Amino acid sequence: MQRMKYEDSINVRLPSSEKKILDDYCSRVKRNKTDVIREFIRSLQER
Repeated sequence: MQRMKYEDSINVRLPSSEKKILDDYCSRVKRNKTDVIREFIRSLQER
């Protein structure tokens, strides 16, 4: 599997309540925030 080259980054401001939702989800599924957010973004192509 070829690794992607990461050239861009984003910074997202969230209210504390939404960050907690993300943190809780990541803990539950044992994945980091970057992986979860990337997977969500990729899922947008399918919609």
